[in-house]
Amino acid sequence: MIEHKNDTKLSESETAGLFLLERSLDYVYSAALRAVALLGVADHLVDGPKTAAELAQLTEADESSLYRVLRLLATKEVFRQNESGQFELTDTAQHLRTDAPSSLRSGVLWVTDEVMWGSIGEIVRNVRGDTFKKIHGKNFFEYWKERGVSSDGYDFHFAYDSFSNKENEFLVRNYDFPNGATVVDVGGNLGALLLGILRRNPTLYGILFDQPHVVNRNRLGELGDDKRWEIAPGDFFKSVPNNGDFYMLKYVIHDWNDEDCIRILRNCREAMAPGGRVLVMDPVIPPGNTPHIGKLLDQLLIGVCEGGRERTEEEFHRLFARAGLRLNRIIDTGCHISIIEAVAD
Repeated sequence: MIEHKNDTKLSESETAGLFLLERSLDYVYSAALRAVALLGVADHLVDGPKTAAELAQLTEADESSLYRVLRLLATKEVFRQNESGQFELTDTAQHLRTDAPSSLRSGVLWVTDEVMWGSIGEIVRNVRGDTFKKIHGKNFFEYWKERGVSSDGYDFHFAYDSFSNKENEFLVRNYDFPNGATVVDVGGNLGALLLGILRRNPTLYGILFDQPHVVNRNRLGELGDDKRWEIAPGDFFKSVPNNGDFYMLKYVIHDWNDEDCIRILRNCREAMAPGGRVLVMDPVIPPGNTPHIGKLLDQLLIGVCEGGRERTEEEFHRLFARAGLRLNRIIDTGCHISIIEAVAD
């Protein structure tokens, strides 16, 4: 039994110091999350709770170490230890299952990959002017294209879809497309977002636009109606498909500096049909000291994308204006990504 001898109330300075110490260890949670994702612990709990010993045997892990990892994650409601000492799935841990419809396992493995981890660990080099390309010899997208499938069994594009799946649910249900419109998904990766939009809006026609090696692996066949979509390989810095009514850019604008973003947005402006709209889907950074996941993602961008950044509402206003567009409205979707709608100026 712990004997509590000191019941003195902590000073503000002491509380602040302990808070800072705890924040400096936050990366340990990410490391623990990566470990259980790699081991596939969630998959082994689908049929019911298990002890750390049983899980260690199934995952070929050390029982004591695995127990301690699970004990830590249980404090964040990733797994739960019951009264019998067994560990069980929580709603959060369900997303680590490989067979879950909204599995985030590949996404977790990607954002905790050594190259991502190392980039954030060396963030002081980026702040001082070094870039991902200078450190790794190629830019972020070239790196993942050359790397291909990782030793952990995922690649960048599949992992990106995994990372985005939960966000897409919020985006799909929070924008009303008119019947019969053509939606162009610019830099749409494998098409997960466009697939969700076409499923929800049966009169829409979709065009998935990205680099050839990406769109050729698209998921749009899952729609079950090949007459409602097409793929268009290309380079959004040069041009985008013509005569679309809506041009979606999810996690595209935040990857690039202002000048590159203006080139992309101008291409959309020039290509869209009369009355067309551009839908940028990125976090909108709130003013002041307000906490926001976008501020975390912004740090990641410092480490991996030269010139990439999350932007404030005012910064979006300026960006659109320089591209011949006008910010029309910002839709709060209920998650950290907003839909920033722009129209021709």
